Amino acid sequence: MEAKIKSSIKFSLTIAVITFVLAAIFSVISSSILSKVMWVVGLAVVLIIILIGILFDMLGIASTSASEAPFHAMAAEKVPGAKEAVLIIRNADKFASFCNDVIGDISGIVSGTASGLVVLQIAAILGQGEGTTTQITLSVILTSLVAAITVGGKAIGKYFAIHSSTKIIFYVGKFIGFTHNKFKINLFPFLNEPKNKKDKKR
Repeated sequence: MEAKIKSSIKFSLTIAVITFVLAAIFSVISSSILSKVMWVVGLAVVLIIILIGILFDMLGIASTSASEAPFHAMAAEKVPGAKEAVLIIRNADKFASFCNDVIGDISGIVSGTASGLVVLQIAAILGQGEGTTTQITLSVILTSLVAAITVGGKAIGKYFAIHSSTKIIFYVGKFIGFTHNKFKINLFPFLNEPKNKKDKKR
């Protein structure tokens, strides 16, 4: 029991550090891009950030909905991606935490910040400063639009995650396997084989 608690605390701290680093990277990159492009491109960047959040939210839910059974036969036949799919499902709590809490939440925060920068750009073009009625109206409209797209997109993503979880996790497994075999990149280091037979049965 103590080992599990220590493992959970270790993973939580690791995730916290990863979140801090990724949030900083996302913020710097998005801010740098938005400060040098037109507001239309800025809106496209905001949309891409939102879509990333929706995609990872779907992946996280799919990992908790999928079953190992369909992948065991494929893994025995050495089908690319099957072994990785099994590991994703066996580590669904960690995988979902990374996808939903880390990437999903970061995307939500950064998209909000990015949309604020786009509002300032549009307001500047219209010759409106901060705090003006026009600027506030634009901020409300864009913030509401970002929220609507995010919530609506995640609702659709949840549907596919639940009803097509096997396909989704299989494709993710294939992608993870490809990047590891081709480029020696381990995208998810926490996807480990069970340490003993008891863990495998669980």
